[in-house]
Amino acid sequence: MTSRVYVLAQFKPKDGKEAELFEVLKALEPDAYREEGCIQYMLTRQIDHPSAIRNDYPIVFNEIWEDADCWSAHGRRKQIQHFFETQVKAETGLVADAIVTAYTDEGHDFDAPIFE
Repeated sequence: MTSRVYVLAQFKPKDGKEAELFEVLKALEPDAYREEGCIQYMLTRQIDHPSAIRNDYPIVFNEIWEDADCWSAHGRRKQIQHFFETQVKAETGLVADAIVTAYTDEGHDFDAPIFE
């Protein structure tokens, strides 16, 4: 059992702004990997696939943090706060909507079989 935090930060770009938003978000990746407790900080794009349903949030950061404190510290970084102020909250930003969800694997017994 660990205290890792798994985060999905999903972004719905404004019309015609997907490529530009992807580039802005991609610029956040390198510094995140240098942060304490960052295990994964991967920017992804939605794909068409017969086993998946498409939604309005085609750009997603898949993040894994050592613990909740490390993830909280990431959110306090000036670069992250600046992104949310200028791209998500501001009328002139590239983001129409964002959904950030966090999960943990606490309580999961990795020694127990998942399927019996």
